Amino acid sequence: MLNILIVEDDSQLAVTLKYLVEDNPRYRVLAMAQDADTAIALAEAHEPDLVLLDLHLAHGSTGFSVAVRLNDLGVPCLFVSGKAPRFPMPDLALGCLMKPFTAEDVHRSLAAAEDLLRGRETHRPKIPHNLTLYDPKDDHARAEPGFIPSKRSLRTRFEHWISGHQH
Repeated sequence: MLNILIVEDDSQLAVTLKYLVEDNPRYRVLAMAQDADTAIALAEAHEPDLVLLDLHLAHGSTGFSVAVRLNDLGVPCLFVSGKAPRFPMPDLALGCLMKPFTAEDVHRSLAAAEDLLRGRETHRPKIPHNLTLYDPKDDHARAEPGFIPSKRSLRTRFEHWISGHQH
């Protein structure tokens, strides 16, 4: 059984996502959070196998800060967002499922994530068109114009992403 934490600030969407996840008896939602602090506290308390993480959370917090902390805790996450990061972040997440999504998109995304977590090759006939899986072996992440990394690191890419979104 895969134990999942849902981090989503839209309570109606969180409940819908919980229903879709638990539609499969192999998956169980341990808890739901709307902001970064609650998400971290629940992750520490429940030790989930996977976190479905929205990137824009309540109280002005972001999913990126949660993903960094989850990474420190050794908890993998799958971004669930209306706007995906502009470049892959395999050091923070397994991938990104774009909103809006269907029940089938959620089911197939969870199956692909479970395959990755269990070390199985993902040979799914139909990965959802709105799911991007990040390849941790890919050293050739797409750089945006003007991106000059001092070294290949999460911090460099994260800082670049933040600087491009401060307007």
